[in-house]
Amino acid sequence: MGWGVSAFSVLEGKPMGFLEWMGFSKPRDAPEEHRPEEGRTEEKLPEVTDSVRDSGQMFSFGTASSGERVDEQSAMQISTVYACVRLLAETVAALPLHLYRYTDGGKGKESASDHPLYRILYRQPNDEMSSFIWRETMMTHLLLWGNAYSQIIRDGRNQVLGLYPLLPENVEVDRDGQGELYYTYHAYTDEVPGEQNQDIYFRKDEILHIPGLGFNGLVGFSPIAMMKNSLGTTLAVEKYGASFFKNGAQPSGVLEHPGVLKDPQKIRDNWTAVYGGANNAHKVAVLEEGMSYKAISLPPEDSQFLSTRQFGVEEICRIFRVPPHMVQSLEHATFSNIEHQSIDFVVHTLTPWLVRFEQAIIKDLLLTEEQDVLFPKFNVDGLLRGDYQSRMSGYATGISNGFLSPNDIHRLENMDLIPAEEGGDDYYLNGGYVKLKDAGKFAQVKQAAVGQNQPGEERREPSEEEETPDSENRRSESTPQKPKERKRKR
Repeated sequence: MGWGVSAFSVLEGKPMGFLEWMGFSKPRDAPEEHRPEEGRTEEKLPEVTDSVRDSGQMFSFGTASSGERVDEQSAMQISTVYACVRLLAETVAALPLHLYRYTDGGKGKESASDHPLYRILYRQPNDEMSSFIWRETMMTHLLLWGNAYSQIIRDGRNQVLGLYPLLPENVEVDRDGQGELYYTYHAYTDEVPGEQNQDIYFRKDEILHIPGLGFNGLVGFSPIAMMKNSLGTTLAVEKYGASFFKNGAQPSGVLEHPGVLKDPQKIRDNWTAVYGGANNAHKVAVLEEGMSYKAISLPPEDSQFLSTRQFGVEEICRIFRVPPHMVQSLEHATFSNIEHQSIDFVVHTLTPWLVRFEQAIIKDLLLTEEQDVLFPKFNVDGLLRGDYQSRMSGYATGISNGFLSPNDIHRLENMDLIPAEEGGDDYYLNGGYVKLKDAGKFAQVKQAAVGQNQPGEERREPSEEEETPDSENRRSESTPQKPKERKRKR
């Protein structure tokens, strides 16, 4: 994974910088040591309380109030959680991500395909994964752990060569004695060849960090950990349903015997072996020695089992802010509102995640002098497209108002362009429109023209200042044309 290029190793439990890695005795970013002079007592520095590391542990995985353990693995076993995470991760990964450059003093933009970061973001961030897989992995980390980290590999000119995702559960964020952020990664043995479970230290300029929702703006909270009790209830309901079908889809009960049993456990095990499980459901039970069966629990419909499961689906969709119809819950979806729900998904759900990605790329991957010139951008136009009729009506409005050319529409519809000599890049405008500042002038000219046609008054032709753009056309239409002379046949 390229650890040796920019990662730190461990020396006596302290971070080892690049100079120390090269053989120098002191790390470059180590705080200055203050030693007391002879005859003087050492002054104690005030203790600095830092909550960066603790803030990430404020909401942690663990046992919910329902008694079920909730973590990233158990949460992903809930079908709705899996559907929401997959939907968001794959949607963000599938969107085109380009790097642009401002032009004309910030008024325009052009593709910065000549920049080394363009290829990394758009096509391949490292030798082991594509851009789709990298963004899908980073988005999954954000949704489950609330943070996404990638190690940045740079060359001697400080240009980015590669990005390698780091598992968030192994990353800790803290400050050194000088108040600078640094990242500690608890690496596994197979991640760093030749190392045995070492802690690797990174400076903040060696990590691309995308934090989720948090209290201090530096470390995000895991949505799974914050909603532990809600997800724990869903896990308990699913566990109850699985146990219900495991027991033959029959309510629990009591086997009554008129006498005294010497080995009740044996009878219970025999009953479970013969009548337990979905495959043994609805078998006819045979009771011996006067035994009888008595149900003591309510059936699932009485305890609103299905309603509870449906509420769990809506609760999880609420956590991830995903419209229920996008995870195949169509109870409240109609033909008239499903398109607007999809647009709402882009505007209110996807856009905040995309902005987090874009601004983190600017902050961590672009050099200081590049941040005012270059910017990344996700293209969401394809997700905001309406139905065919709505698009055609919008294109017709754009053509008639002069802000869309035929080739502009062809680009939006992914069609072949019309040659420029055939009018593909031409813009058209409806001739009936008048500038607002000229509205009064045209009214005065029209009124003067009406006054000239009054009886007993001599008609006056409008002057050049009073002529309207179409007055020449009107004159040509009102002036009778001289008929062409026909040649006589001899």
